[in-house]
Formats: sequence, C-alpha cells, structure tokens
Amino acid sequence: MTDHTAEQAEWAAALHAHGRRVTKQRLAVLAAVQHHPHSPAEGILAAARAELPELTAQSVYVVLSDLTDLQMLRRFEPPHSPALYETRVGDNHHHAVCISCGKVEDVDCAVGHAPCLTPHWDENSKPMTIQIADVLYQGICQDCQSKQQLPVETSVTHT
Repeated sequence: MTDHTAEQAEWAAALHAHGRRVTKQRLAVLAAVQHHPHSPAEGILAAARAELPELTAQSVYVVLSDLTDLQMLRRFEPPHSPALYETRVGDNHHHAVCISCGKVEDVDCAVGHAPCLTPHWDENSKPMTIQIADVLYQGICQDCQSKQQLPVETSVTHT
C-alpha cells in the first residue's frame, strides 16, 4: 500500500466511524489539507482540483465545515487572514505566524505556568476546567529576517 492509499484508508475508517459516506470529494479535500497544511479554503480548492478537476467551491466549503464539525480537521483564524485548515487535530498544539509573509508553523503545547496558560479567575467568575489553550505566537520567520536589511549602526565620536 502506498502512503496515499494508507491515508485514504485511515480517512475512510474515520468517516465511517462518524457515520459519513466516503466520497471522492471528501477524500480530495482531506488529501489537499494533509499535503498543504495551514491553507485557506481557496488554496484547498486549488489543490483538490488537481486530483478532482470538477470539484466546486461550494462542495469544498461544505466538506471543510462538516469535517471541522467532526473534528477531523482543525480550523483556526490568525489575525488579518482567512480561516486556515489542517489535519493535525486532538493535540492542543499552537501556531506561530510570521507577521511579514504570513507563514504558519505548528508549535507544540507550551509547558509551564507562563502568563495566560493558567487563567486567573476573579471573585465574580465561575471557574471552568480548562481543556484547550489556544495560543498564537506572532513574529518574523527566519526567511523574512534574512531578507531584511538591518540598519548599520554608526558610532559617532566626539573630538
């Protein structure tokens, strides 16, 4: 079995477990998201059409919504960006977004008691048991850093 066939078999089993039919549209969308993680719906449509040229935008949006509801896909919305999708689900990982080019990287769950990882409940709150912390890191990726010309510091000497 090839990797693609193994992926399709896993997705087919997951779809059946959720009471969904295995369709070529669902498999094409899952493959597109798997091979192009952190893509918006339009990017997923373009990638899925490489495998299934007759696929409509409406079908992709319906499949993305359904698979997100089933938690087979994860949808997240970085600032100033359309929603992005990925197949990495169920592990509470976070994302780092380059504020220059928009590149997104997965970041494993933060560890420890840094600010905002443990919520502070005031006396008027009804505390919850926290199950997911959604952290978004924003910075400049290495590629963008290497392209930037940093100002040369000049030293002024007084005589």
